[in-house]
Amino acid sequence: MGRIYRVGYASALDGSLKLQGAKNSVLKLMAATLLAAGVHRLQNVPRISDVEVMREILAAIGAPSSWSGRHELEITVPAADELSPYPPVDLVKRIRASIVLTGPLLAVVGRARLANPGGDDFGTRPIDIHEDALTRLGASFEHFNTYMEVKAPHLEGADLVFEFPSHTATDNAIMAAVRARGTTVIENAAREPEVVDLAAALSSMGARIQGAGTSRIVIEGVDRLSPMNHSVVGDRVVAATYLTALGMVGGRLELAGIDFSIMEILIRKLEACGVSVRPVPGGLVAEAGPRPLAADIQTLPYPGVATDYKPMLVAMLSRAQGVSVVSENLFSGRFRYLDELRRLGADLISEGHHVVVRGVPKLVGGRVQAYDIRAGAALVVGALGAENETVITGIEHIERGYDGLVENLVALGAGISVEEE
Repeated sequence: MGRIYRVGYASALDGSLKLQGAKNSVLKLMAATLLAAGVHRLQNVPRISDVEVMREILAAIGAPSSWSGRHELEITVPAADELSPYPPVDLVKRIRASIVLTGPLLAVVGRARLANPGGDDFGTRPIDIHEDALTRLGASFEHFNTYMEVKAPHLEGADLVFEFPSHTATDNAIMAAVRARGTTVIENAAREPEVVDLAAALSSMGARIQGAGTSRIVIEGVDRLSPMNHSVVGDRVVAATYLTALGMVGGRLELAGIDFSIMEILIRKLEACGVSVRPVPGGLVAEAGPRPLAADIQTLPYPGVATDYKPMLVAMLSRAQGVSVVSENLFSGRFRYLDELRRLGADLISEGHHVVVRGVPKLVGGRVQAYDIRAGAALVVGALGAENETVITGIEHIERGYDGLVENLVALGAGISVEEE
């Protein structure tokens, strides 16, 4: 039937971990390597299935890669005229981040044909903002049933104003603009740390970018870039997963490789839930009692509480002392995992974009299914606070974004294993 996670109740977690590189950064950095011919070197690369899919896509269009270490990746990019602008449809459909290939391919090849991107299914995330930005930079789009054709004989700098601070649209616009002629200004740009990480990598390649991490980014186009040698920023969503797991059952956790400041608002919410978090050199230390406290939480664009955090927060709050309300303000349809948490005994009522969470002393083990990466992580968090054993299916979704999740939780004292069923 496939591979499963088998999870037992954890009385507490205790130990230290080195955090993996960020999934939401590394895929964009891999796409950005197309902007310069030569050998690119990335460190702190998570060994996750989405990275392997992106490796396959890059290899298929002419940029093969190899692992030079456990978390070190070398990507060899040929001259622009040796790159194919037609990534394989079946691969592109497997990851939503494939949309960020558009900007680099337009910048160096002048055209691209991309299947409609895939990935997690939790509501519509249109590419209108991408299309509008790239059109203003000189691209033209033609849409077909399952793919789109994009052409840009020349990219010219432009003033862009985003209706919404889309993370991936900001990435795409930056990667196109660094090779466009003239100046590009992005207003209402996404402010995420992963955008800052991309800008830092591109700047090391010779790009001229100012304002990354603010809502106004200015890019001066350049004629040529050089290969990058860059270490991927730590994954704040994975950090949130371990912190909510700690909040679920209590204990003490040291996390290395994450900047406290990029998670400040989430940490405030965790502290309201009884999870104490403090910065230490190179990471953070967190402590929690055996049961969290209730709190109201709403998702917002960065620096607010990210939508990716929400499933794990709901799972943690299902054992809280009191009633919580969690509101989703960014994406519709991201509540599919609620029925699975209910199978574990969570008392959840959803209405519109709100979930009312009535905490119970303990959840009860059962058989549940992961439908996307973060929903799967939420089920792991829930299972740690459930009496009896929990079986989680669909773990291939979880492995799209988590490197060594089982091994890390075992090291912290959790009873979790991967088995064939």
